[in-house]
Amino acid sequence: MASSSPTQRTHVPIPPEPGGGRSLTQDANEPPVPIHIVTEPLQLPADFLNPSPEKKLVIGFDCEGVDLCRHGKLCIMQIAFPNAIYLVDVIQGGEMLMKACKPALESAYITKVIHDCKRDSEALYFQFGIRLHNVVDTQIAFSLIEEQEGRRRPLDDYISFVSLLADPRYCGISYEEKEEVRVLMRQDPKFWTYRPMTELMIRAAADDVRFLLYLYHKMMGKLNQRSLWHLAVRGSLYCRCLCCMNDTDFANWPTVPPLPDNLKIGDQCPEEEILSVLDVPPGKMGRVIGRKGASILAIKEACNAEILIGGAKGPPDKIFVIGPVKEVRKAEAILRGRMIDY
Repeated sequence: MASSSPTQRTHVPIPPEPGGGRSLTQDANEPPVPIHIVTEPLQLPADFLNPSPEKKLVIGFDCEGVDLCRHGKLCIMQIAFPNAIYLVDVIQGGEMLMKACKPALESAYITKVIHDCKRDSEALYFQFGIRLHNVVDTQIAFSLIEEQEGRRRPLDDYISFVSLLADPRYCGISYEEKEEVRVLMRQDPKFWTYRPMTELMIRAAADDVRFLLYLYHKMMGKLNQRSLWHLAVRGSLYCRCLCCMNDTDFANWPTVPPLPDNLKIGDQCPEEEILSVLDVPPGKMGRVIGRKGASILAIKEACNAEILIGGAKGPPDKIFVIGPVKEVRKAEAILRGRMIDY
């Protein structure tokens, strides 16, 4: 796709879904939200490029790429405003464009609404030195709402973005095209690298952020003050968890949101939450995970803490534990015990 001039944005009209399928679009009575392809910094809104406490923003945010992680390739960043969606073409815009976006992505004045921030944050950090900050993760928000209403998700299960959109309590929208794109990506891992972007690429990228602001307002209305604090803390810790290789790395990241004064009430005061990084000796990860994940599930059952493993994308020799201090220390002790030869 030809690049537009620095003072213009390329508006891409998206045609209706062929065959009458139900896609992620606005109500029939609403005008379509314009989608802009961005290859140069000045094609982005000035309020985004220059974060300010006088003009705080809330944006939907996502990333697409090839094997998105520290070793993969970030290809597109999607940014949703109430009145427009911007597809930041990282391939065409390169380092200059990402450098221009860095202040916004690290700013406390711009709230980034995203579903599962971990790998996106990892890619931004290792590929462009960006420390993603001030995130509202809808995956975390969903779990907090479930806990707040007396339900707990299975220990080995997270809600997918497709399932969250389909939930009638939130959007009640089918997102069948997401699976179609996943199939295409399995067939051709370079799917997001091709230029000019196809109509399917543009539509799929835009649909991944189209309803994030709606979800944000829906979820924020359900969360109490305690859950809102947990949401901010866990979002901060999830952003850095795959980026910090040891405890000394934490100092390079923004501070975790402190406990508000209105929650410091006697026995009901929430415990501080932390991130701990454990090194796994060579050959010991299998003992930690166990047959079909049985060991790691048992550890999660015993501790009220989140335990994350790098897996195939890495880092392969690290375990990340997030949660209240006492629960994290308990998880550390059990995990270290699993690493010892008997």
